[in-house]
Amino acid sequence: MDKVLFLLFVLSLGVSSQPITDSQRLFSIAVSRVQHLHLLAQRLFTDFESSLQIEEQRQLNKIFLQDFCNSDYIISPIDKHETQRSSVLKLLSISYRLIESWEFPSRSLYGGSAQRYQISPKLSELMRGIQLLIKANQDGAEMFSDGVVPQLAPYGNYYQSLGDDESLRRSYELLACFKKDMHKVETYLTVAKCRLSPEANCTL
Repeated sequence: MDKVLFLLFVLSLGVSSQPITDSQRLFSIAVSRVQHLHLLAQRLFTDFESSLQIEEQRQLNKIFLQDFCNSDYIISPIDKHETQRSSVLKLLSISYRLIESWEFPSRSLYGGSAQRYQISPKLSELMRGIQLLIKANQDGAEMFSDGVVPQLAPYGNYYQSLGDDESLRRSYELLACFKKDMHKVETYLTVAKCRLSPEANCTL
């Protein structure tokens, strides 16, 4: 943790003095953070599925459409080809908004308390790192010059009092969307990091 904070501090003081080295280090930290979040998301989803009856799993898989996650209102590449054509700044911007959209909903994810309590702090750390990377890119600071980032509404009426069946479906949807979004961010940050190495093959 001390190493992470030190790197963030150095980068915030003067990113332009060593743009490639500092950016590569911060990208490595960001990718590592989101990989861990993605693994946590997969674990929470798998644990939830294993707690269901076979028929419940079948019905939830049948009715749930991952294309209708709340975060789908955030415009992002539609496939790997568009992802590869997107600029580093665009990938960072989308990643920031996806992570930001989970700051509040992540507190209500189904799962063990130890796992849930890891998620919110890690999301906040990742947001700070991505914001620094955005500011390190040309014109990136303008995106946050007013200190305002568009907020997404919470996930529908997920927090209302629901019946058992409806609550089960909402828990499934929330976990599936969280897993999907962490996979997206991992992909975007990995591609953006790869762009810093001209000789690297960034093919997905």
